[in-house]
Amino acid sequence: MERKSFQTHLRRAATGILERVPEQLKPETYVLAFNIWRVDADNRRPHVDVGYNTESRYEQEMRRGADPWEARWNYAFWILDGFDRLGNVPEDPVGGPLYEEEARERGIWYDGAFDLGRMLDDDELRTKSGLLELHFHDAVVDLARHLHTSGTVTRIFGRPLPVVVFDMDCPGWEEEATRAANPAELIEDFLA
Repeated sequence: MERKSFQTHLRRAATGILERVPEQLKPETYVLAFNIWRVDADNRRPHVDVGYNTESRYEQEMRRGADPWEARWNYAFWILDGFDRLGNVPEDPVGGPLYEEEARERGIWYDGAFDLGRMLDDDELRTKSGLLELHFHDAVVDLARHLHTSGTVTRIFGRPLPVVVFDMDCPGWEEEATRAANPAELIEDFLA
């Protein structure tokens, strides 16, 4: 039996999350959202909220006078609460240990309490923290790509949907990440 990797876990768990989107919302879902967060700003504790937005939510924001592009593509206007989390968080008891094990195997894990002062004074910790961030970013972008290439999104929603990947701590990165995560034709409107 093949050992379960963090990436395998993300793929299986995200598929399960998407399959649980209420059936009545699937036809009006127009975008999937992968929002990266960290517990207490610690790159050892990253997680991704796997969510979506709907045409109804977009129309609600438009009635409030929102800019059309912003309401459609800026995650600040989307449904942001109530989504499942995957990563090194208590809500994902399988993913946390797999993530830490993988980070240790790559030599980018470090022990001890998170301390910003310690981080700023220690080049090695700062480097490892940055590598942890990049590793999780890569894992989430790969997850989105896999959900497209495996046909999972189309199977669940009946059509391909763009996956917008964003990280509140990395403003501007969402364009690069979203380009890397999707076939180009799915994100033309997002990039306009």
